[in-house]
Amino acid sequence: MERIGVFCASSERMAPQYYEAAEALGRWIGESGKTLVYGGANCGLMESVARSVKKAGGQVFGVVPRKLVSEGRVSDYIDITFHCNDLSDRKQWLIDESDIMIVLPGSVGTFDEAFCAMASNTFGMHGKKVVFWNIDGFYDLLFSFLDTLEGRGVLNKPLSSIMEKVETLDEIKDICGK
Repeated sequence: MERIGVFCASSERMAPQYYEAAEALGRWIGESGKTLVYGGANCGLMESVARSVKKAGGQVFGVVPRKLVSEGRVSDYIDITFHCNDLSDRKQWLIDESDIMIVLPGSVGTFDEAFCAMASNTFGMHGKKVVFWNIDGFYDLLFSFLDTLEGRGVLNKPLSSIMEKVETLDEIKDICGK
């Protein structure tokens, strides 16, 4: 898995451990010679992971909505930029250009990207997994809810076939092939 998609927050108000994790992930992506595929913003965890990839010698592919450009919110760490019209285009490019998707802490946009990738996998449009990094228990409630869905029989595929739950960067490395 050479192209690592990352879905994460653009917020600048998160706890330090989330930025540290984003930096560690970016450093590993860069040092491993892999390519980061992400949403291209110059803020929050998005900027932290991109900056770390570049500092470690890796390549960054940014899928940038035109609105980010008009607002001057595009990262300077992007090597290859794909300009898209809106968030629907962005999600599709992120999924298409990634071999796997890693989900760091985030909000509505992060959930939108992750669930779109999971739904399109369920629908048979791709076989790529979505890996949720549960830093400091961030996704505990989401996992509980998803387990409830599975327990009630509303999923067409087992969650384990479309997503992984991890607690450490080492687990991500094992899944992605160090």
